[in-house]
Amino acid sequence: MELDSIECVPPLDLTDEDGIHRHLHHFPSVSKPHTTTTTTNNNTNTVASAFHTTSVHELLECPVCTNSMHPPIHQCHNGHTLCSTCKTRVHNRCPTCRQELGDIRCLALEKVAESLELPCKYIKLKHENLCNFRPYNCPYAGSECAIVGDIPFLVTHLRDDHKVDMHSGCTFNHRYVKSNPREVENATWMLTVFHCFGQYFCLHFEAFQLGMAPVYMAFLRFMGDETEARNYSYSLEVGGNGRKLIWEGMPRSVRDSHRKVRDSHDGLIIQRNMALFFSGGDRKELKLRVTGRIWKEQQNLDGGACIPNLCS
Repeated sequence: MELDSIECVPPLDLTDEDGIHRHLHHFPSVSKPHTTTTTTNNNTNTVASAFHTTSVHELLECPVCTNSMHPPIHQCHNGHTLCSTCKTRVHNRCPTCRQELGDIRCLALEKVAESLELPCKYIKLKHENLCNFRPYNCPYAGSECAIVGDIPFLVTHLRDDHKVDMHSGCTFNHRYVKSNPREVENATWMLTVFHCFGQYFCLHFEAFQLGMAPVYMAFLRFMGDETEARNYSYSLEVGGNGRKLIWEGMPRSVRDSHRKVRDSHDGLIIQRNMALFFSGGDRKELKLRVTGRIWKEQQNLDGGACIPNLCS
């Protein structure tokens, strides 16, 4: 086979006692709600209640992990508290005053914690799995690469480590050549990374079985989130012998794996027999040329319709 293309704060090191001391969170003083007024105004009572609740939640914040403390809550001889999880992580030394913690429990604070509806300690994990600012997985197809990072980092990684071809511009022209097209097996390639409109796009090509039929599939992925991907459209065209197929769609985000996109059939799919017809000759060699372009949808402020913005 031959492919020819033409045209967040660093984490706290809890094993370093000095590092713990430098990064400790001091407890805020507990402020009492204002009680100097005897007004029955509901707004005043609401503000006072919210202020009091916020202060208590701050009091229950562990100085090491910053999560809300649940029983058992430990304290040192000087009254500094921390959660039971962090007690072992700091090697039984108070992160505030450096004294040995021992096995003293802060029963008063535990009763306060039991009386409040505290945030679930797993809520941060749920957010991290859905956060738009979470790192991206390497979008390279053909191997399970474990590298993660932001888009500029991954672009450099694709170029230097995976040797992916880089192309500037929003039009492309690729040729896929296979000497024995009858031997179609599950295979995937990332042909090129395109840079246009200040964004990056990945062109993929797949060979697999769709039911009993061997097929080829080409599709584009956007290196960014799905909400941004919706601002762009692309077209793919394949043909030969006076015939052609044209497919248009929206690029999928690299948040979706190439396998997920393939299994959704969201791209240009060509049956092998048709691909061989496009190749011409004696049909013993596949020579498939895929061309396409990318454009950005712009909102027409006068009519409300979307008009394509084609790059030159």
